[in-house]
Amino acid sequence: MAQNSTPTSWRQKPIKQAPAYPDQAALAAAEKKLATYPPLVFAGEARRLKKAHANVADGNGFLRQGGDSAESFAEHGADTIRDFFRAFLQMAVVLTFGAQLPVVKVGRIAGQFAKPRSSDFERQGDVELPSYRGDIINGIDFTEESRVPDPHRQLMAYRQSAATLNLLRAFAMGGYANLENVHQWMLGFVKDSPQAERYRKLADRISETMDFMKAVGITAETNASLRETDFFTSHEALLLGYEEALTRVDSTSGDHYATSGHMIWIGDRTRQADHAHIEYCRGIKNPLGLKCGPSLQADDLLTLIDILNPQNEAGRLTLICRFGHDKVADHLPRLIRAVEREGRKVVWSCDPMHGNTITLNHYKTRPFDRVLSEVESFFQIHRAEGSHPGGIHIEMTGNDVTECTGGARAVSAEDLQDRYHTHCDPRLNADQALELAFLLAERMKGGRDEKRLRSVGA
Repeated sequence: MAQNSTPTSWRQKPIKQAPAYPDQAALAAAEKKLATYPPLVFAGEARRLKKAHANVADGNGFLRQGGDSAESFAEHGADTIRDFFRAFLQMAVVLTFGAQLPVVKVGRIAGQFAKPRSSDFERQGDVELPSYRGDIINGIDFTEESRVPDPHRQLMAYRQSAATLNLLRAFAMGGYANLENVHQWMLGFVKDSPQAERYRKLADRISETMDFMKAVGITAETNASLRETDFFTSHEALLLGYEEALTRVDSTSGDHYATSGHMIWIGDRTRQADHAHIEYCRGIKNPLGLKCGPSLQADDLLTLIDILNPQNEAGRLTLICRFGHDKVADHLPRLIRAVEREGRKVVWSCDPMHGNTITLNHYKTRPFDRVLSEVESFFQIHRAEGSHPGGIHIEMTGNDVTECTGGARAVSAEDLQDRYHTHCDPRLNADQALELAFLLAERMKGGRDEKRLRSVGA
């Protein structure tokens, strides 16, 4: 029987991807101060998300998770948050219409500041400096001063997360998400794109339905579900000192919850069963994500599932699969078969971004056709195995960036330099994200029709 995990027990375990803070006294002071701050999210909200995830695990919902690769202090602003939320709502309504299932909305936002790195150091010419690990740790400028890990940045990240959450809650509950506004969610730069007309037609159908419902007495004023939406936050739990400082005991249950975000996940580089990140995450009751890459063996996955979800609780664990378009068929089926054979309750989600990163013209990018190819393979494999393809996890922005090549507007390698703004990994812009949503909705509708035909035949 494993000993109970505590918010501090991770400190006794080996750890990877941890920044080397030169001033440990300053680090301890920053973490102590954070521990006095109010929670960013509440245990009841995390439980509500877990319940929604349980519906997805049972095949009665779909998880739409996405947002920035790494949030930055410099790009924080009300317009950026609003445009992200608009793009997210557009994708969600397209997916809801296509799947005819509730879509659980989880943003990579209000806490997605820390990033794992493949190397501890970055070299430019003859100069080698510590790698940029996200604004919560150090600066992106390639200078010795900027790259020193600074504990004060954790306090800045907390304040930005609080401000972001405040605005997101206002958008979600204050009327902006009202389905009567479905036409107004179109971003300006998307209006002339190939996706615009498809979205307008869908919005027209929703408006017609709203008019009919209003005629029979069902309005947004009388039905909160038409004017409000649940929107949750998530991030990779990489910086464990920050997570520990924001861990709280829920007064109603006595359980520990990470109050830095509703859902947190463990990255592909930090999922060692006997290491610090697994130790911390097994002790909190939030819904968790686990990134699954090509190196993950089926037996090791089952071990991690048993550690993180020993009660086999539906909604507790989401497996976020990130293999690459050319590797997914080699790895995903064996993981599905092992999990299904052992009766483990999980949400299967597809991350088609991280396994499809290449370099063109000195820019990291992700070709849209490879992203789409991995998504299509993910759905095909799940249908063949008889399991539920429960979600998608993408890096995206509401801004008009040129970071991923391809899509209907055919962003080229030469276009990357035009508006390449990411602080870390390339993101789909709102136009590409909407295109992916339509293509995904078509696949989901096809799967729904196949299931209906099989049930009729039976």
